[in-house]
Amino acid sequence: MSSSLIMPRRGTRARHAGATMLVVAGALAISACGTKAPKELPPQPTPTSSTTGPDQMAGAVPGSQADFVAQMMGADTIYFDLDKYDVDAQDQAALARQAQWLMQYPSKRATIEGHADERGTREYNLALGERRANAAKNYLVSLGVDPGRISTISYGKERPIALGSDEQSWAQNRRAVTVTID
Repeated sequence: MSSSLIMPRRGTRARHAGATMLVVAGALAISACGTKAPKELPPQPTPTSSTTGPDQMAGAVPGSQADFVAQMMGADTIYFDLDKYDVDAQDQAALARQAQWLMQYPSKRATIEGHADERGTREYNLALGERRANAAKNYLVSLGVDPGRISTISYGKERPIALGSDEQSWAQNRRAVTVTID
């Protein structure tokens, strides 16, 4: 009869003891992560002004990028048809809202980002994104916004907002986005 069948192998107890210690240590670590409820909850925040508008309720500082986005309610972005960069009537209404906000805050600057969908070459889409951003800028300038306050940049197809390869995704990616600069 072999001696390995009669006597346990060396180190078996040590392995079991080590595994047991790991389980105990893990249980202790997890139980230490529990949090106790505070004795007293902090007071609810109260508005500092009696005239709280939608932008102040959202915590946006007037004239900030957050205020711009809140006031635009989606009109910070205009969309284009395939291989187009013309500003249609819906885009004109959105840009008119942007111009109104920019006139209200004459010290604010803005960057218009031009984007394209994934179809076409990188170079073609960068050029198309630039034409889209410039079309939006030119319309804002025609409404009285100082051209020195507006810069443009093209990202082409490099920064898609929708990742699908279908018409719905492509339509969302053919856009110009206005971002205010603090």
